[in-house]
Amino acid sequence: MTHLPALVTLLTVLLMFGTGWLVGSARGKYQIKAPAVTGHPAFERAYRVQMNTLEQAVLFLPTLWLAANFGFSGWAGIAGLVWLVGRVWYAVAYLKDPAKRGPGFGLAMLSWVALLIMAGIGVARAMMVG
Repeated sequence: MTHLPALVTLLTVLLMFGTGWLVGSARGKYQIKAPAVTGHPAFERAYRVQMNTLEQAVLFLPTLWLAANFGFSGWAGIAGLVWLVGRVWYAVAYLKDPAKRGPGFGLAMLSWVALLIMAGIGVARAMMVG
């Protein structure tokens, strides 16, 4: 369980690569020339999934590692896996129908909040001890 956060990090990198791949594929399919970020609605959905995933990963990854390094490695890894499930659910739903993205986003957000609480408790404990 102590290495689960590392696996989650690798899977997160693959998720970010995958969303980038989807955007590149949509650019070609719908002939959206760089640097344009608007055009066909399917391209715009893929682009928003990628950007939102990157935005969320900036919050998620440091919080995951703070929680993992300050006493919650196993639980942080489990919460990280839940975050990944939520993000994939969000992406698949958003690509089909943006109105259906909420549950996946909510699941990922709840798991991030759990990580934030773990990280806060862990850091606070470490500061009190040393």
